[in-house]
Amino acid sequence: MNSQNGTDVRATGDRARGGLLQRLGEWCARRFVVVIVAWLVALGGLHGLQSAFGGAYSDNFSLPGTQSDDGARVLSAHAPGAGGIGAQVVLHDGQKSLAAVQSQIDETVGSLQRLPHVLSAESPLPATPSSPPTGALTADGRTGYITVRFAENPTALGDSYLHGVDRAVEPLRAAGVEVEYGGPLGELARPKAADLTSEAIGFAVAVIVLLIGFGSVIAAVIPLVTALIGVVVGLSCLSLIAAATTFASVSPTLATMIGLGVGIDYALFLITRHRQQLMDGADPVTAAGRAAATSGRAVLVSGCTVIVALAGLYVSQVSFIGKLGAAAAVTVVTAVVGAITLVPALLGLAGRRIDRYRVRRPVAESGTDAGAHGRGTQPRAGSTRAGGGSASGGSTRAGADGHGGWHRYARRVQRRPWWFLLAGLVTVGVLAIPVFSIRLGHIDDGADPRSFTDRRAYDLIAEGFGPGANGPFTLVVDQSLVPSADRSALASSLSRALTDVPGAASISPLRPTGDGQLLTGTAISSTAPQAAGTAALFHRLKDDVLPEGVSGTAATTYVTGTTAAQEDFLGIISARLPLIIAVVVTLAFLIILMVFRGLLVALKAAVLNLLSIAASYGVVVAVFQWGWGGPALGVSGTVPIESYVPMMMFAIVFGLSMDYEVFLLARVHEAWLRTRDSKGSVAHGLEITARVISCAALIMVSVFAAFILSDNIVVKMLGLGLAVSVLIDATVVRLLLVPAVMTLLGGSAWWLPRWLDRILPRVTTEGEPVR
Repeated sequence: MNSQNGTDVRATGDRARGGLLQRLGEWCARRFVVVIVAWLVALGGLHGLQSAFGGAYSDNFSLPGTQSDDGARVLSAHAPGAGGIGAQVVLHDGQKSLAAVQSQIDETVGSLQRLPHVLSAESPLPATPSSPPTGALTADGRTGYITVRFAENPTALGDSYLHGVDRAVEPLRAAGVEVEYGGPLGELARPKAADLTSEAIGFAVAVIVLLIGFGSVIAAVIPLVTALIGVVVGLSCLSLIAAATTFASVSPTLATMIGLGVGIDYALFLITRHRQQLMDGADPVTAAGRAAATSGRAVLVSGCTVIVALAGLYVSQVSFIGKLGAAAAVTVVTAVVGAITLVPALLGLAGRRIDRYRVRRPVAESGTDAGAHGRGTQPRAGSTRAGGGSASGGSTRAGADGHGGWHRYARRVQRRPWWFLLAGLVTVGVLAIPVFSIRLGHIDDGADPRSFTDRRAYDLIAEGFGPGANGPFTLVVDQSLVPSADRSALASSLSRALTDVPGAASISPLRPTGDGQLLTGTAISSTAPQAAGTAALFHRLKDDVLPEGVSGTAATTYVTGTTAAQEDFLGIISARLPLIIAVVVTLAFLIILMVFRGLLVALKAAVLNLLSIAASYGVVVAVFQWGWGGPALGVSGTVPIESYVPMMMFAIVFGLSMDYEVFLLARVHEAWLRTRDSKGSVAHGLEITARVISCAALIMVSVFAAFILSDNIVVKMLGLGLAVSVLIDATVVRLLLVPAVMTLLGGSAWWLPRWLDRILPRVTTEGEPVR
């Protein structure tokens, strides 16, 4: 190795000499057997503990302090059989009236009432021929439903509980009656999510991308192995935590999605830097240490940014939302730990044989030809030409000026920055147009596949009783403080107020509970539970009709039930989403500011990430709410955007977008500190990182997009939204907007007031730069 290259290698090492990350990386590479065995022991041990003591996931959450939750508590206190969580056992016989199987219905109702956690079960048939109709039987008598009320959400009771329900309804099925489960009971009966298919597709695409992008088989396998081990360890930890607290059923899917994406990315960034060090003449242990000290530090900053963004979800003050972020953060933590320990260990195991098996000529972060180094040709070191070239600045397709295609592309952007900025803004703006018509709501069972029992139950109820019967509102009037002499007048006033309410298909007369302290009734919307008309009816009943009916009295009114709770949840999310956005953006801005010491750079990062998120929101609205391609994705008709999806997307996407921002700006900043050439630094950073960021983004897009195959509509939304956002961020933002804006800002991008520089903590991504 010539002295010039040796000087460069020594200088690179001096940047983080003696640093903890470098020592950790070298130790892991040197003691690779110990590290690998430790990870395997942790993998097996945690998986065993999970199997023995792991908790279950359920959607059994409440919203304390909301009027729907208060109404449910009041109802349960005065009429336990009418409270709790309601579900339907839907019955249909196409040949005869259900009255012909009354004995089987009575037997089933009795068996259901004896099940644990059941408060009551109500037959659809009248008790006697002269009794008034129950309202749970169609006019032709062929469709009806048994209303079962549970003390807790059935989704938390497990598969074994479902077997008891199946045994209870067996007499009806033996009599030829179609039996379907609706509501929370139907959710319990849904088939388990086949996430392994999505994971396999994501892995297959990742293998292809890595092989084509970098040529080395071993270098392609290591990111996949470390990401998979990190996800399994993270999911095992999440299951153990779930034994102590409740996580939503979608939590493991979300954690898997995020863990795989960042796990592959983080490992890829370290391996790429490691292989470049090998090409520059370093030994494997030293190369692994330097990769950990440089790219490993950037991984730590990026991982912390993702975790901070996910932690921002707790600002919603809704445990359901905050715990979804916590679940994803668990696998992000294991991905970071795996990147800075297991990756160096596997690199130490591979040694110089990392490129032994290849499908094409291997290249590293800058596209430098590994084969050339193998023949003794070293890259030119220590260069400080306009492009900021260095030992890692070559290209396999270098032009006459010695630079590769990405460097020439950056120069082209810098010649016409306003045109490229305008093109990027127009692209993002067009994609974001649908976001202005976004309608948040709750996706009802009518959007599920017809193979699901809750979807079949939904269709039977909609056909027999109208679409609104799938989401009834329970009206509760607490008249305990109203004098007995005034209660008759109160009932008359409420009866008048509840007559001909717009948007209501029917409202039953209010009847007193057994103790006479409450009046209760049921309101049915003329539209489906997820429709805007149902939301309008909820607000009309809650804010206008019922308060008008009790005006002048001490009575208190509530609109409760599952659909009412979902509307209250939507109100909370809509009110707190701006606060969450402000908190996450501010925290990410401060992290970028502390790392890169540039006020305009941090502001630019925050604004551009907001633009990419807006564009991804627009695509999700167009596909699911407008129906542009929804049926092709397995969605029946158009659906509103699930209330918490924008909040989750924002936290996840903002954190992930900062990954690429950190890795790109780290190289730009490094070149800027060395050369003080703003344009050359941008060209250098883009040239060095373009290949690895493009491959990493393509892998993450494939991982997220593979989850569109899920039967869960929320998972589809998240998968599509995250995939589109990463794609926009890696193409439009990184290739058009970032180089154009950085060119226009010039050296002022790194300006920072002295007083602010003194008070901000110092955090570096790539070790201390050469002075």
